[in-house]
Amino acid sequence: MTDFAIAAAPSSVTAPRLRALQLALLWFVGASGAIVFIEPSPYEFAILLSIIVFLASGLRITPVLIVPIGLLIGVELGYTIGAADLLGDTIILNWLLTSWYMAITAIFFALVALQDTGERIEAIAKGYLVGGIIASLAGIAGYFNLIPGAGDLLTYAGRARGTFKDPNVLGAFLIFPAIYALQRVIEGSFWSAVRNAIAFGIIALAIFLAFSRAAWGTLAGASVLMIALTFITAPTQQRRLRIVLLAALASAMLVAAIAVLLSIDQIDELFRQRASLSQPYDSGRFGRFGRHLLGAGMALDYPTGIGPLQFRRFFPEDTHNSFLNAFMSGGWISGILYPALVFITAAYGLRNVFVRTPWQRTYIAIVATLIVTLLESFIIDTDHWRHYFMLIGLTWGAAIASSRIRFQSNAAP
Repeated sequence: MTDFAIAAAPSSVTAPRLRALQLALLWFVGASGAIVFIEPSPYEFAILLSIIVFLASGLRITPVLIVPIGLLIGVELGYTIGAADLLGDTIILNWLLTSWYMAITAIFFALVALQDTGERIEAIAKGYLVGGIIASLAGIAGYFNLIPGAGDLLTYAGRARGTFKDPNVLGAFLIFPAIYALQRVIEGSFWSAVRNAIAFGIIALAIFLAFSRAAWGTLAGASVLMIALTFITAPTQQRRLRIVLLAALASAMLVAAIAVLLSIDQIDELFRQRASLSQPYDSGRFGRFGRHLLGAGMALDYPTGIGPLQFRRFFPEDTHNSFLNAFMSGGWISGILYPALVFITAAYGLRNVFVRTPWQRTYIAIVATLIVTLLESFIIDTDHWRHYFMLIGLTWGAAIASSRIRFQSNAAP
């Protein structure tokens, strides 16, 4: 179907300087996502500037994007209806505005990835990798007290949080750059593998020191999925053998590194505590999973929801489940449309990840991270994670671009 311009481009061919500016801005967007312990963060300024530049230079929209855009708007409308009687509370108003902002960023990334797909998603990914290294080094430095006086800023309750407010969010943010670096270890040239192995080691160490069980599980799951997809899409048997051997080597080195870290008493004690599958806040009638069951029952009684941030008025803590939170905050509208959005995104992305394109390798890393983060949403509130909505948008944009190549290949005589 025909695409439509949503802003007039100055010419049919993007000028080299303008293209360089666009790629630089996307790189900065990826890198600036690592600095979020200040509000507004550099990411907000980078996104705003990028939206202005891209709209001024021209973006195109395709009818297929009506699906995610419609679902995103529907979810936010549900939240708005649920919050209608609570907007006098500035905290709730800020929550609602942040939700709309996240939806807008997802749409922006989808539009950006429709054109010059390979260059643009690679620019974002490379910037994200640099941001991940910066956040990781900050977390590691804080944990080992390498910066005098910065321990309280860079750690929380004995856990690394780096440039984030919460160790769990630091761990979640670092998953994509870890997967991106690991993929280049098993797929790149020798020196590329060496550089990315160092990057992966730094990021993996920070994830470990964040002591987030969800981040550990997401890293493991996304790594397995990425390796599996990379193996399946490898063009030759020789490439597949290389993937298997280097993945096994990377796993062995990671296990050895963890063993060394656990020889430190301080780390071993906190690891044993955090690695336990049974935590006090998870069990019991009002524990994490008990709240999920009780909240699911409540969702049937409130068609318009109870409003954002109101779940804690009924229970000791928040939902810690994005799907349940959609029902609680936005009623049946958001409760139905939010899972539709994320599962359709994952399915559409996975379908098109097998198309051979110049950006296939990076796209595999995006989809692998997105799918496992989606599963993480059952036990964590991911509703306002900047990087999650970035992945959603990039998945749609790159999937549409990949599907075009697939249709062209099928139509070729």
